[in-house]
Amino acid sequence: MYSFEPSDEQKMLIDAVRRYAQSDLRSKAHEAEEECQLPASLIEKGWELGILQASFPEECGGFGEHSAVTGVLAVEEMAWGDMAGALAVMSPGLFALPIMLAGNNEQKERYLPDICQSEWQPYTAALIEPHFDFDPNELRTTATAKDGGYLLSGTKTYVPYAGNNECMIVYATLDGSTQGFILPKDTPGVVISERQKLLGINALPLYQVDLQDVFLPAGNHLNGRDGQGFASILDAMRVAMAAIAVGLSRAALEYAIDYAKDREVFGVKVAQKQAIAFMIAEMATEVEAIRLLTWEAAWMLDNGKEDASVSAYLALTGATDMAMMVTDRAVQVLGGHGYIREHPVELWMRNGRGIAMLNGLAMV
Repeated sequence: MYSFEPSDEQKMLIDAVRRYAQSDLRSKAHEAEEECQLPASLIEKGWELGILQASFPEECGGFGEHSAVTGVLAVEEMAWGDMAGALAVMSPGLFALPIMLAGNNEQKERYLPDICQSEWQPYTAALIEPHFDFDPNELRTTATAKDGGYLLSGTKTYVPYAGNNECMIVYATLDGSTQGFILPKDTPGVVISERQKLLGINALPLYQVDLQDVFLPAGNHLNGRDGQGFASILDAMRVAMAAIAVGLSRAALEYAIDYAKDREVFGVKVAQKQAIAFMIAEMATEVEAIRLLTWEAAWMLDNGKEDASVSAYLALTGATDMAMMVTDRAVQVLGGHGYIREHPVELWMRNGRGIAMLNGLAMV
């Protein structure tokens, strides 16, 4: 049975991330959203916390071992500060963690030490496709063996930092299964669109990427597990996005509670109105339920449990509905003030709507 008590190392990491989320991410979130840009110094400060580096052994340039539970705890706190900022800080993990989970020794030695020991760099990954029936296990982007390598063709969307990426992992269908391929920058045949404009997380630069018969050598294929490592990668993406939803929803819940306790309407605190009290209680129940489900899924991944993939899927599915419900009701609790940009709940509602579409933008 897993424990609900974080280890001493986890407590130290959570405390450090919480301070960063409160003093840096939360305070800069509104300005970053309005200006559609996160300060480089803000991202670098988050990177220096060493969340990703703590997931890699010393031989890969890190100082710890991979733990989905630790990653989930840290990501939740960071998303409490700002979802866009959390995704930005974590972007290099979209490239590095799949190499650790499914790459061969040569790929690990070539890429991981540089990522872990350097400043934050725009490494990324391309999984999502612009189709209403998008399924990560049935991608329309294809990889075809040719001349000792592979030809990749297809379209990806919502790719963080694609416009100036150092390197990215592209997921494509090969022999009926989803597999990853390392795509260096400036590779011929790659067409990157203008930056996409979205409902939320506008501080995070996202792009569409078109692959037009892009040739990659065989050594760029993530085949450390005979090309079958995508299941563990997808599970790690699902629990990461679920944790982001929990952090975002916690922020909205706490803000709504504080507002309801402080605001008076016709001489009565908003929190004393039964309809509001019941609404907040239901919000809190949903946040805690999905939080525990996410923690359990992460623990199952760390311990190699047979049903870990099912738990990861359920965590994300539940988190998707929970984030939309909680952030929407936070806006309702604030009434007319919920629609004003001076209060962050409108941004959290817009960001929460994206949870359903953005699986693949975070990984633990």
